[in-house]
Amino acid sequence: MNTLATRVPPSAPVHPSIHPDERAAREQLAACYRIFAMLGWTEMIYNHITLRLPDSVTGGEKQFLINPFGLHYSEVTASNLVKIDLQGKVLDGSTWPVNPAGFTVHAAIHDGLPGAHCVMHTHTTAGVAVACLQGGLQQTNFYTAQLHGMVAYHDFEGITIHADEGPRLLRSIGERNAVILRNHGLLAWGQTLPQTFAILWTLQRACEIQMATFSMGAAIPVSEEIAQRCTRDALQFSPEHGAGQDVFDALVRQVDRIDASYKN
Repeated sequence: MNTLATRVPPSAPVHPSIHPDERAAREQLAACYRIFAMLGWTEMIYNHITLRLPDSVTGGEKQFLINPFGLHYSEVTASNLVKIDLQGKVLDGSTWPVNPAGFTVHAAIHDGLPGAHCVMHTHTTAGVAVACLQGGLQQTNFYTAQLHGMVAYHDFEGITIHADEGPRLLRSIGERNAVILRNHGLLAWGQTLPQTFAILWTLQRACEIQMATFSMGAAIPVSEEIAQRCTRDALQFSPEHGAGQDVFDALVRQVDRIDASYKN
């Protein structure tokens, strides 16, 4: 019988000899994959969340955790996450493959932006719809008003498997943490996983509301002055105010009540 259950080996506990900081990073990232699954931010076995391991683990080398290609987000666990370098080379002996179309973009951002310790990419319906819209994200709702000056755009160049797109992507992004990949989807990067999640959630919510609003008619614009004030007043991305840690922790508690097997 050729079922997923027979093809996917059960996850084992993270090896006890692993550095405690790597263990914590693995559990946090695995929890995040389960949160994405709970929120419906999945695309079959595609898309990625990548997290750079701390220097305490790597000695300063750039090493990352990524989902094993072939598993749904709901199947990701701390132990089956794959450790790779900037070239996508597997470093931990994992037998799972890594999707080159996924890590090309992530590698460029992790390598080119010093503060990009986490990168998230989605193909949600609302996100792709806005990415395909002439004019992109409009300044017309509560959430877009919190992203004033934070959103970058990158033109579509096809499936992201060519490393030479990296420098052009970095030029498009600049220092903006929320990215709309035209005709493609959404991306966010940040100093921590919870901060990156908070940015992506706000961008996703802005797209959902825009899609609903535009289906009914013309939207009421938000002025530049008000949007600038909203972005200054919104503290959810700021490290001094937790940078999304409280929201992320609340969602982890939800996942724990549903299925805590991501910790394995």
